[in-house]
Parts: sequence; structure tokens; C-alpha cells
Amino acid sequence: MPRAELTIDLPEGVWIGDLSRSYPDTSFRILSAFPDEDSGYGLLEISTGNLDEILDRIRTDPAIRSLETVQRVEDRAVVQFETTELPLLLTIQRAQVPLEPPLELVEGRITLDLTASRDRISAFADQLEALSIPFTLDRIYGDIEMSTPLTESQRDLLAAAIEHGYYDTPRTITLTDLAAELGMAPSTVSETLHRAEGIVLKKYCAEEPIIDVDTDSDRS
Repeated sequence: MPRAELTIDLPEGVWIGDLSRSYPDTSFRILSAFPDEDSGYGLLEISTGNLDEILDRIRTDPAIRSLETVQRVEDRAVVQFETTELPLLLTIQRAQVPLEPPLELVEGRITLDLTASRDRISAFADQLEALSIPFTLDRIYGDIEMSTPLTESQRDLLAAAIEHGYYDTPRTITLTDLAAELGMAPSTVSETLHRAEGIVLKKYCAEEPIIDVDTDSDRS
């Protein structure tokens, strides 16, 4: 089944897009989202040093009907929200395209990985255009079983991590220092590297034979 990667630019005035643009160093991850009649519900994970300020801003936004903190640990919180802003949720629902969370939100942009028929992917793009929501189709693969390549941001960050000695033994730079060097939030660097590492390792393991070690014979 085809798989597509799209980057969506949330329009100005959409609360979650404006929020991420106002706090570019904060990690926003949409864990789930679905529409229900005239409102939409979702789970949002926020990692930041000024968590209370951001939660207050969400709570007082006119598009937010309710906000509940589901989990909070230090500078990280998972909140459940109800919103009256539905364009993206309705577009996904009408096109019958499944979401593949978590969705990273960076400065008003969301990257979606969609696995659906070409007709449904096309219907999704048509719905975005009808709602004047800007987007780019970054990649499309003919089959879900094909290897998923790294995105440009993942490649760039992985290359920078290698260049600065993050993968040296012993390491010559910490994650925090690498993030400072690149002008990024440590949580964003950690999450992006984790995703890139997963793709590289899965590809390597798929191409290399697996060696089974007979521990019993080794002991004899």
C-alpha cells in the first residue's frame, strides 16, 4: 500500500500552530486527535522549561473549550484538550486516512506519515487545498514495505551529531551541548536522533543476516 510523507503549514490563527511558532524551542507532540460533531479532542505532549506559561496560554485561548493535565513530570506534561478548530481533523476524517502518531509540531509545521490508497491520499490533498491549508508532498513510496529514508532534518542532525563527536567512543560532546551548539532544544535533538537511529538500525538489521548464538554449546 502506498505511503506518503507530507508537511503541513498550519495557517495563522490556528491556536496550536501559533503556539508552536511563539515557542520554537518547545517540543510539541500530538499523541492523538479526533473530531466529534462540532469539536475536536486530542492529547498533546509538551516539553519545555516554561510549562506553566504555555499551559495558561492554551487554557485561555478562545478556541479551547477544555484543558486537562493527564500527566506531569517536571518540565513535561501530557494534556487532553477540546477545541473548536477542526479543519485538519475533518480533512483526515473525510479522506479516511489514518493518523500515525505521534505528530511533531515545529514552528507551525506538522509532518504526517500516511499509509493509505493513492485515491485516499489524493483526496486528503484535495481537502487541504479546499481549506487553503498549505502543504508539500515530501515523499511518496509505492509500498509500505519499502525502506523509509531519513527526512532532510533527520539527515542533517545525524550528520551534525557525527561531526561533533556525539557517536565517538568516548563521546566528545553531550546531548545538551550538541543542542546548544545547534541552537535547538535538547528534547527536540533527542527525539529527532532517536527516530533517525531507529530508521538506520531497522534498515541495517533488515539487510544483515541475524546470527543466533548457541549459548549451551559455548558452555560445553
